[in-house]
Amino acid sequence: MTDELTPKPYAVEIAVNAGRDRVWEAVTQPALLRRWFGWDYDGLDAEIRHIFVEEATLRAPERMGWADGSYLEVTGDDDHAVVRAVREGRHAGDPDRYDAIEEGWRSFLIQLRHLLQEKPQGVRRTVYLTGTATGRQALALAGGPTTRAGRRVAWLVDGDGHLVVIAGRQDLGCAEAGHMEIVISTYGLDGAAFDVVLKRWSERWTPLAGEARITTAGDPAP
Repeated sequence: MTDELTPKPYAVEIAVNAGRDRVWEAVTQPALLRRWFGWDYDGLDAEIRHIFVEEATLRAPERMGWADGSYLEVTGDDDHAVVRAVREGRHAGDPDRYDAIEEGWRSFLIQLRHLLQEKPQGVRRTVYLTGTATGRQALALAGGPTTRAGRRVAWLVDGDGHLVVIAGRQDLGCAEAGHMEIVISTYGLDGAAFDVVLKRWSERWTPLAGEARITTAGDPAP
């Protein structure tokens, strides 16, 4: 079996200024998962149910696991918690090689922390940008200083209060272009205000990225 086909072990964790029980609800209740997990598209609710309800097994208090041996756990107390996404095993080959699930957790846990700590009100709606660009271009597009979360993910809260998470399949400092994903999470916007955000990001992303695509849900969930 080649290194590329061997499941890569990982351990992604994030500290949250919220109580353990509140965090556990946010990672197990579909209505709350909808407020931070992934990005809007018309199949998001079905994806959440498949991953967190149909496929997940409760293995211990505040731990859920999946058939591949990976698990998500929450530890802490009434005021602070740590969320860990783990796939155990020995590293095969390059421990820094790209793994979509690992990097997905890195991005999504940032979105979870934002929800729990900033407590934004109203329906979450997202703009999901994909295409080919350099990490430097994507970081510059964010329009402000970003915080890195590993080599491939960075984030910031922009001047309008929207969370922007930037993720690449290679180091964001690399000068070569590669596949990039940007999730802009908004909360509490009416249709007109959201359309302004969508138009602004579309106009900036489309001329910059190769094979640029912009995705959002036709009908956001309540």
